[in-house]
Amino acid sequence: MWDLGQCDRKRCTGARLVRQGDVRELRLGAPWPGVVLTPAATHAVSSADADLIGRRGLAVVDCSWARLGDVPFGKTRGAAPRLLPWLLAANPVNYGRPSRLSCAEALAAALHIAGRPRAAAAVLARFKWGHAFFALNADLLAAYAAADGPAGVLDVQARWMEGLAATAAARGAAKEAAGKAGDPYLDAADLPTSSSEEGEESDSDTDGAGGKRAAEEEAVVQALEEHLAL
Repeated sequence: MWDLGQCDRKRCTGARLVRQGDVRELRLGAPWPGVVLTPAATHAVSSADADLIGRRGLAVVDCSWARLGDVPFGKTRGAAPRLLPWLLAANPVNYGRPSRLSCAEALAAALHIAGRPRAAAAVLARFKWGHAFFALNADLLAAYAAADGPAGVLDVQARWMEGLAATAAARGAAKEAAGKAGDPYLDAADLPTSSSEEGEESDSDTDGAGGKRAAEEEAVVQALEEHLAL
């Protein structure tokens, strides 16, 4: 893991994995012989990477999403740069937000997609909220893992995004119809959800089941809006 020092060490999942001895830090500029998770890649991580990850390992960049433009990706290079496909975050800071994964979630996602689910579970077992990541993304992770190579992963992602678009359109039509009918009741997804405060450590999990479900549903619309804004 390349640590750029941009994150709060108390909440940084990557730093916690280093302290636990699960991950080691890499020197900036040092090449990595295995798979590197980076937004600068052009191919998605897939089952085709299983052998390379097993032999050479998996690396990730520990940085802040708010400072992505400051990351010197040219100094975090590896033999096989890979993109992560669309997934929902489950960490307390970005719960329910698309693609805003923590380092631990990114590593676990790549391991799961590459056919190493036990290793993926071991990574997130360090966090009380870790199980929520697999619960939120169960169908997608299974589909990505079963896809035929990086192109297959992107095909799965494209179909999923089409589903999100259809869901968002249906919700929009339903809200419009309810508004015209003078429906006095609010859509359940418009109600505030129970979520962890951003100031809490990332290994805490105070979301209730109802709050998580509402956040997951609301994330569908948020994900579509963010995707279309790109």
